[in-house]
Amino acid sequence: MALRRLPSSTCAEPWSNSAGFSRVSTALSESSSIHSDAQGLLTRDFPVAGLRPMPCSVLEPQSHQEEAEAEESQSLLQVVDAPSSPQASSEGLYFCDGLRKVDYVLVFHHRRHGSLRGTGTASVSQDQLSIVSNGNFPPPSGSSDAAAGRGAGLRREEAASVGEVFMELGMARGSEPMEAADHEMHLIRQEFEANLLEAGLEVERDRETKTHGPSFTRIHAPWPVLCREAEFLKIKVPTKQSYELKEESGFGSSMSSVWRKLNQPFEPKVPHQDHGSTKFLSHCFSRDKLHMYNITSKDTFFDNATRGRIVYEILRRTVCVRTCQTIGISTLIANGVYDAAFPLHDGDFKVTGHLEERNDRQVLFEEWARYLAFYKYQPIDLVRKYFGEKIGLYFAWLGVYTQLLIPASIVGIIVFGYGVATVDTNIPSLEMCDERLNFTMCPLCDGACDYWHLSTACGTARASHLFDNPATVFFAIFMSLWAVLFLEHWKRRQISLSFSWDLTGIEEDEEHPRPKYETILLEKRQRKQQQKAKKKKKKKNEPEKQEDGTVTGKDRWRQKLLSAMAAGVPMVAEKLTWKDRLPGYFMNISSILFMFGLTFSAVFGVIIYRITISALMAMSPDPETKSNVRVTVTATAVIINLVVILILDEIYGSVALWLTELEIPKTETNFEERLILKAFLLKFMNAYAPIFYVAFFKGRFAGRPGSYVYVFNDYRMEECAPGGCLIELCIQLSIIMLGKQLIQNNIFEIGIPKLKKLIRALKEKKPTQKKDEERPPQQWNLDYALVPFEGLTPEYMEMIIQFGFVSLFVASFPLAPLFALLNNVIEIRLDARKFVTELRRPVAARAKDIGIWYNILSGMGKLSVIINAFVISFTSDFVPRLVYQYMYSQTGTMHGFIDHTLSFFNVSNFKPGTAPHSLDQGDITVCRYKDYREPPWSSDAYQFSKQYWSVLSARLAFVILFQNLVMFLSLIVAWVIPDVPKTIVEQLKREKKLLVDLFLQEEKEKFQLIQSLFVKPNSQSPAAGQAFPVLGRYSTLPSGPTAGDGGGPRARCRAASFSQISDKMSSLPRKENANSKHTAV
Repeated sequence: MALRRLPSSTCAEPWSNSAGFSRVSTALSESSSIHSDAQGLLTRDFPVAGLRPMPCSVLEPQSHQEEAEAEESQSLLQVVDAPSSPQASSEGLYFCDGLRKVDYVLVFHHRRHGSLRGTGTASVSQDQLSIVSNGNFPPPSGSSDAAAGRGAGLRREEAASVGEVFMELGMARGSEPMEAADHEMHLIRQEFEANLLEAGLEVERDRETKTHGPSFTRIHAPWPVLCREAEFLKIKVPTKQSYELKEESGFGSSMSSVWRKLNQPFEPKVPHQDHGSTKFLSHCFSRDKLHMYNITSKDTFFDNATRGRIVYEILRRTVCVRTCQTIGISTLIANGVYDAAFPLHDGDFKVTGHLEERNDRQVLFEEWARYLAFYKYQPIDLVRKYFGEKIGLYFAWLGVYTQLLIPASIVGIIVFGYGVATVDTNIPSLEMCDERLNFTMCPLCDGACDYWHLSTACGTARASHLFDNPATVFFAIFMSLWAVLFLEHWKRRQISLSFSWDLTGIEEDEEHPRPKYETILLEKRQRKQQQKAKKKKKKKNEPEKQEDGTVTGKDRWRQKLLSAMAAGVPMVAEKLTWKDRLPGYFMNISSILFMFGLTFSAVFGVIIYRITISALMAMSPDPETKSNVRVTVTATAVIINLVVILILDEIYGSVALWLTELEIPKTETNFEERLILKAFLLKFMNAYAPIFYVAFFKGRFAGRPGSYVYVFNDYRMEECAPGGCLIELCIQLSIIMLGKQLIQNNIFEIGIPKLKKLIRALKEKKPTQKKDEERPPQQWNLDYALVPFEGLTPEYMEMIIQFGFVSLFVASFPLAPLFALLNNVIEIRLDARKFVTELRRPVAARAKDIGIWYNILSGMGKLSVIINAFVISFTSDFVPRLVYQYMYSQTGTMHGFIDHTLSFFNVSNFKPGTAPHSLDQGDITVCRYKDYREPPWSSDAYQFSKQYWSVLSARLAFVILFQNLVMFLSLIVAWVIPDVPKTIVEQLKREKKLLVDLFLQEEKEKFQLIQSLFVKPNSQSPAAGQAFPVLGRYSTLPSGPTAGDGGGPRARCRAASFSQISDKMSSLPRKENANSKHTAV
């Protein structure tokens, strides 16, 4: 970036002349990724309050360079009114000329101020930015007029010849003056946008000055910048070389053709979708090999998503030293300099013209985001093209997960159907419903509850058999293998997508520090500097002073030399250590433990509710109320649990974000991984704590009649239903799962974005001028009104929690995969509609996989094996039935099983005050309760019987057998299915060979060309010290004479240092090619 100061200004004075404005001239350099120290000139005279300006050097004005600039430059920063081009006015996707695309938009706000001051008071001076460049577009007609009348320091002729356009940073005269903070923001934006121009971007802003509301800065990346950045980012692009994919033959080919015909109605109608047998070789973009690429148009060679990504990479690494931060647009947005930054959507999502003229956004809306397209496959390639690989991988993963839920749902329906078909022949259920057996059960509560007959729980027993039957064990084993199959299938799908999307072999993008990290690091650096300054004051080797207290001339020059040397020493790279993060770690640990305690407290509160409501309903005189105690208490308690889970979920999401900020992660990847782990841990405990209680703790520690366990000495611990706790677990799981999906995942996702959009529209709704009402809103106005994209973490999180419901406790609820499938069919279209219509377009981010989510899925798959083993073994009655049938049954059948599981209790052994108060059943001497204990007439009365220890050992043996069997089968499945498909391996080898052959052929042709130049008989040999420069077919280098003293072939344009340019400035030609760009100082 070339900076020059007006001759009238000095180092000690601000950059203002008699007209009251500042001026900066810059020239566009084609490849200027190296920023000059001269940027510090912008910060020296306008220090940020509370922040230290960076050291800078002063550049003297050079008149001969100004002449060269005036001859070769035109204005690049366009300050415009409404777009004049029909194409731009209809779509709002181009600059005012209708030719240059808007690749990125920066938004900042003009804010209202409460106090109005007159023009006679002290106001902010008019700061203006003059951009000098060799752009191909003429300066606006109003540029010279804008320059005129602002003072004698600038002549109209000078402004017109240089092609300067003034970008006003202060408010217009007669309007409301800016606050000091707003003026500082203007200066920061001025420097940042000047640096963007130096990096090669082209900027356009509105001419009209606003007193309030959003203002938009539009950015365009020209072809040379796209080429340069694509090479730096190693973006893979298709070459002209192609090859035929290997096609199946024989029976496989016929089956594939039949399958394609069957799938034809389910395929989305996406234009130009490549389903052929030809694939083009891809290679990392290089400006030296432009002739290898099929460049039909420079405007469309890089799609809009790639262009936006390239501009974002420039934005996030562009230096702005006024903020005293290191780098990037993220820092400026965090500090409030800009309100937002985003790429534009490809026009409106509603189709208004012919179907053939649809843009990518309209195609996605019609074929993907509509609810009526639920039966179609997702156009994953188009999703990836429009939104980038990271979002494309999410929807591809969601599609694979939803497809594999189909066989799981079918098997679950079969298992449930088996339970329905056998419920009338199930002997334990029939025995419980048989009133002739007349099992008198002990009271469910102390005092108020009476004795009751087991036949009254007939409905619960029959419902329990629907989910607790021998087929449940098979389904649990099947779902454990299904989880492994799902992960293996996704790995293969992921590698296939990486190959087709040219992601194989890509390197991780370099990440810049987060704004929060840079702020903390800056504060640490400033504290160190203050400590050093205090230490220096205490030192005794201060410069000797004369008697009058003045410093001698020798010591003064010594001070200046030492300060200059200190300024020239590069600063040691600072970083935050574990000591800086230690308070955050302590806060994290204590807060997470507190959240765990809060979750357990909520579960315990619901337990107290169940106990008290059960006792109150048992004391009711209404017999119908007494008979529905368990159903009513269970249903209401689960609904309370659901409401608590939904509330705590929102709280835990915010707490996880706050705790992650306290850890001060350096990069966005670090931040995202730590946030995911914390949010998953908290939400996992919140969602599954009530289910874990019902599955493994309820009824285990209730005690027995005469020796119950009490809470707070008043509340007796609740017991499982006579049919077992599995039916209660099924009710708990189904209500929580369906409630979260319907309320949180769907209603919240639909309602909250619309509510935010409504609130945002109401805030932005101000009385506008008639001119604004007549002019239709541009695309950047429409996109700014959308909701900002905040990442994929919430989308993944809800699916991961759902995966836990499907896999962890599926033994108790075989219909869970079916409800998950129905939810996901809606979820895909809901998320698609949200991304296409409700959210701003995110930056296309590259990603090779789904990251840490795969590890979480793998861990949950392994955990599901253990949990299902314990659910079948300890929660259901599957193992006790097997033990009774093969060890204790006289006939080898299940007859007598209910009587075998019930123990006896002598009612005379009740503690005082706990026996039933009713005298209607005074002839009862013993009652029954479900447990394996010795009868009261035994010598070891009420102790665990031998049957108890037999069942316990069988349960433990089943857990070990189940885990080992499923783990072994899982290993076999993972071993049989290779991670990389065989066809992909063969194609990778073939592509590598073809690329090597292509490069060897190219080198051979180059060698033959050079050889023909030297052996040509009539050719003249070049002069000594010269060589023939070899230019590419589409080279971005100028075709004119090379700069410098001669030598070898000219290399690609690189950012030159100021010393190199100043030494060779006299040798620069007056008129260069239109594509050449040099930095002039």
